[in-house]
Amino acid sequence: MTHPLLNLRDGPIARLRLTRPEVHNAFDAMLIAALTGALEALAGDDDIRVVVLEGDGASFSAGADLNWMRGMAAASEADNRDDALALARLMRTLDELPKPTIARVHGAAFGGGVGLVACCDIAIGTPQAKFGLTESKLGLLPAVISPYVIDAIGARQARRWFASAEIFDAAEAQRIGLLHEVVEADALDATIQRQIALLLKAGPHAAAQAKSLVRQVAAHSDRDRHDADNAALIAQLRVSAEGQEGLSAFLDKRKPGWCS
Repeated sequence: MTHPLLNLRDGPIARLRLTRPEVHNAFDAMLIAALTGALEALAGDDDIRVVVLEGDGASFSAGADLNWMRGMAAASEADNRDDALALARLMRTLDELPKPTIARVHGAAFGGGVGLVACCDIAIGTPQAKFGLTESKLGLLPAVISPYVIDAIGARQARRWFASAEIFDAAEAQRIGLLHEVVEADALDATIQRQIALLLKAGPHAAAQAKSLVRQVAAHSDRDRHDADNAALIAQLRVSAEGQEGLSAFLDKRKPGWCS
């Protein structure tokens, strides 16, 4: 049996490539477990600075594998709950990964594939990419991925797309916030490389903490606590080794050590 995931490393870059092209990189239990395990390993790898998530073949990911869904339809409610929790663990692991993540999106991204895109920090796609939260056509809902998709596109947009199961194109995905950038297919890899180069110029610790800062600010309702927490964070960063190096490099008009 072919392994459903390739973990390709190039210096500080890890590329996680879904390798089930015959089913448009659809999810099954094996792929979910493999991707979760790879992300958990990368989280603790100090040599990795950026993670790119991509799909082999014609699609990014077409969501749930139909054969897998057929099997789960015959399983018990408890088994289905455990299965859904495994997918939830994958999405949270990707969303909270302490590394900048980039989704390289081409072809179809449906259902859970949209969830993967929403969980990545940066999403870049081609004009030919197609998206859909198609679960309601099956009498289901994108419940597990909903926190991440709603964060990406907002509640108002989510109410439409969750209910209608419409397919939408890359231009609409960019308009509603699911994609950051849309580029022609022959420019996709170069665009991602430029984004990687920008990320590698940032302090590793600062880049890793960026998403947790956004999450904390978005969740705060106490503005005084918000100010105190942010002041504590910037003070901690300024006196850290990375912060000291970054400030010194700027003042000395040289590149910081992590860029050398």
